[in-house]
Amino acid sequence: MVAMTKCVKTLDVLFNDPSKTFYCSGDKVAGRIIVEVSQATRVSSMRVCGVGCAKVQYSKGKQRCRQETEYLKYEQVVLLDDQPIDADGSVILRPGNKYEYRFGFELPQEGQLVSSYKGKFGCVQYYVKASMERKDLPVLECKKTFEVEEPLDVCTPDLLSPTGGTKEKKVTCLFIPDGQVSLTAKIDRRGYCEGEDICINAKFENTCSRIVVPKAAIYAKHIYQADGRTKVFLKKLSSVRGNHVISGMCDAWQGKSIRVPKLKPSILGCDIIRVEYALMISVHIPGSEKLILELPLVIGTSGLGSRTNSMSSQDGSMSNASMSWVSLRMPSVPPTYCDLDTPLTPLLDDFDEDDSPVFITAPAFQFQPPPVYTEVEEGYNGNTQMLQVC
Repeated sequence: MVAMTKCVKTLDVLFNDPSKTFYCSGDKVAGRIIVEVSQATRVSSMRVCGVGCAKVQYSKGKQRCRQETEYLKYEQVVLLDDQPIDADGSVILRPGNKYEYRFGFELPQEGQLVSSYKGKFGCVQYYVKASMERKDLPVLECKKTFEVEEPLDVCTPDLLSPTGGTKEKKVTCLFIPDGQVSLTAKIDRRGYCEGEDICINAKFENTCSRIVVPKAAIYAKHIYQADGRTKVFLKKLSSVRGNHVISGMCDAWQGKSIRVPKLKPSILGCDIIRVEYALMISVHIPGSEKLILELPLVIGTSGLGSRTNSMSSQDGSMSNASMSWVSLRMPSVPPTYCDLDTPLTPLLDDFDEDDSPVFITAPAFQFQPPPVYTEVEEGYNGNTQMLQVC
């Protein structure tokens, strides 16, 4: 809203549906321009412009990079209803009244717009601008922005196909080979929406002498292009961490999940601004650079509802756990310590059976074996009570 102190008191743009959070391709943007004056004012014309453009601006050394791309350009001359208009098209506004100029226009069809965006070095902005033209006086302007969100469906064959990869890194210590670290990871698909869980299946192998730590994180990559130059801004959104992997061991992730946080969908159709997402699975190696595997992601506005799927999967796992507890029964005769074999216990719980982990031998039981079941029953006159498992 623009508030004046001399001739024009109020100049404001109001949309018909103020609760509408965003518009899509083909939607109608409609509203009215509110004008109030403090003294009689002759208005030559009232123009409404719908504007949408992408802008990039940043400095590269002493050079200032700047570029714009236009996506929406609409202009309309609006008139007052039931108001006398002079031959030249002007109208006289008088104090004490509230005047409304109505406007409306449709957005271009799908594929011609880009979602609204505001970043560190650029933006995609849409707004309605009202211009009041008066004879021999400066033009008064008022702008009201609105959000545009282009639909992006992730339920396409390309985005529903699994993706993965393998990376390995040789580690050295003072130019002496010190083994290597490798990782192999895979996810079910590339397309996700806000709130969905990304299930990661990965394997980490460590043959160097250091303890390494596997991690995974969702990153947003903002790419700006202006005057033939490119600037990239990387931001971490969420992350998860795995267990330490010691020398000579390996670890595996079976469906380890990381949730997609609340964020804007991917922007792929703009020439000067791109917003891309990636799942970066890394292994932290002390004294060396990280081993990183980058899996591209596309964040859409519609697709598979992971919140429902995750809730149903949780209900299924809980019911399975309950059934497993119900199926437990007390053995008829417990084993004696003499019947137990001496097992080999791995140093780490999480290891891959294809490798040869280091084992330790459990010490043998040195005490006398407990009495058998018949002796216990005789000691209590045969009145043995069984404990029920809930």
